[in-house]
Amino acid sequence: MRLAVAATPEVAVPTLNWLLTSEHDLVRVISQPDKSSGRGQEVHSSPVSQWAKANSKDLVTPSSASDIDAAIADVDLLITIGYGRILPAATLSIPKFGCINLHFSLLPKYRGAAPVQRAIEAGERESGVSVFALDPGMDTGPIYTSITTPIESTMRSFELLEKLSHLGVDAVKRSLEAIGNGVLPTPQIGQGSLAAKITRGEAQLNWSSTANSLVNKIRAFYPQPQAWTVFRGQPLKISLARLSNTAPVLQPGQLRVIGSDCFIGCMDNAIALERVTPAGKKEMSALDWSRGARFESTERCG
Repeated sequence: MRLAVAATPEVAVPTLNWLLTSEHDLVRVISQPDKSSGRGQEVHSSPVSQWAKANSKDLVTPSSASDIDAAIADVDLLITIGYGRILPAATLSIPKFGCINLHFSLLPKYRGAAPVQRAIEAGERESGVSVFALDPGMDTGPIYTSITTPIESTMRSFELLEKLSHLGVDAVKRSLEAIGNGVLPTPQIGQGSLAAKITRGEAQLNWSSTANSLVNKIRAFYPQPQAWTVFRGQPLKISLARLSNTAPVLQPGQLRVIGSDCFIGCMDNAIALERVTPAGKKEMSALDWSRGARFESTERCG
């Protein structure tokens, strides 16, 4: 088949790499326009745009719906992977075999922008990928392929997304085979849920929450926007923490160093902080941070 891929993030790269070696013809890559970011407002291309340029693939960065329509007028199928834009029904009907999406959850659970983060935040023990036929809804189309995988207790969003991005290659491959053989997708079954985009405000940790929920949030919100708290009036990002059977009894937000562990209190137990980023500094071990901070006996975060 003649294919186009509309994608933006790094997680699309394993599928793009596979398509280069497959029997299919990847004729075009579509990605979001370059954006300015950072203090200097430097212009940056998306990871997928960079991939297309490096592999000498025709790259289109549409600024309007009509630009997208023109970019897929000569392909048999469009594959979307985290493209970041909902396509109208008229666009979906242009390719011969329509459009499919690689989504990083077991649909119908966790539809929307942050499926991996919300699954970890909720304490799910398994996740997976789904490839479905796009319709005008939010991740509501019928499914060609779903593949399940366990979520390891230490996995953060970064690690799980990496795992799912490679699992997605097999899901896309199976789905293309099904489409080529005339197999119809299956309607989604079960209770749907929404995985809304994460705001910086909700990534602020409430130390009156349970230890398990706090560790899950820290895992879920790494690397973006990162869980954070306030220490001495300044934001403190927390990128890694763990539950501990030897945690002392502390008040919510209270800090204490015991041996090589830096503990912070919460509702039902304390958790051990492992990696933090103080305001204006680089990420470091929580123990190194605590040595420099020299906590007072009753000092708290939050």
